[in-house]
Amino acid sequence: MGIELGLSAPDFSLYDTDRKKVSLSEFKEKNILLLFIPAAFTSVCTAELCRIRDAPARYNNINCITLGISTDTVFTLKKYKAEQQFNFPFLSDFNKEVSALYGCLYLNWILDMKGVSKRSAFIIDKSGILRYKEILENAGELPDFGSINSILEELNNLNIT
Repeated sequence: MGIELGLSAPDFSLYDTDRKKVSLSEFKEKNILLLFIPAAFTSVCTAELCRIRDAPARYNNINCITLGISTDTVFTLKKYKAEQQFNFPFLSDFNKEVSALYGCLYLNWILDMKGVSKRSAFIIDKSGILRYKEILENAGELPDFGSINSILEELNNLNIT
């Protein structure tokens, strides 16, 4: 399954690291960068997310909110967020429903792990339309941040409402 470019991104609600239920629709006045990661505390996931953490002005200045999503528990994500001092929300997709909805769920991953999010990036504009979709089969690869940043800047300049 999955979602298609140019169509409305499906809304969802997941718990954040403060155990508060957060819905995608709460961020409609911002462009949204959804980053699905396979597992907290792994080197590639940390390197990916540090790119966002270490460039807050880049994303704040283009009216973008980043949401990290993983099938890890809220408790694991809270510890990971605190240890790495990440400055954006993390949402737990422990039940794997949103990862499946967005078409980025490994049925079988390493070490016989089942139901882990694929490393993926999605951009949803202020109107709720999917503008970018990148689902990586190889969890050792990083999303194309050059393309991601270009699209986010373009969306900000278009001022889509």
